[in-house]
Amino acid sequence: QVQLVESGGGLVQAGGSLRLSCVASGRTFSSYRMGWFRQAPGKEREFVAAIRWSVGITWYAGSVKGRFTISSDNAKNTVDLQMNSLKPEDTAVYYCAAGRSPGVLDLGGYEYWGQGTQVTVSS
Repeated sequence: QVQLVESGGGLVQAGGSLRLSCVASGRTFSSYRMGWFRQAPGKEREFVAAIRWSVGITWYAGSVKGRFTISSDNAKNTVDLQMNSLKPEDTAVYYCAAGRSPGVLDLGGYEYWGQGTQVTVSS
């Protein structure tokens, strides 16, 4: 059974940092693309960042580029999202996802999803 479990969310002041972690289990993910998405109240879920597990190629949404960094540890089956210079508009539930379907930026590109972790940035 595939499981993606996120951790590391919390409350932080604007300008601060948080590091999210996603532990993947239940299958071999070497051929998968791992992504982070977020959903703010009343808004659609949106792409944040992704990484191609086996080769380390990364993608970022324009709104987080230069502030967030996605990384993977193949030995531990973890994917982290380092978030710096956080803004109140980064407040959302953050989801880890894994997929091989076309569409790096699209929800449909990912077959497996975690339960999410709340990130709240106060002004």
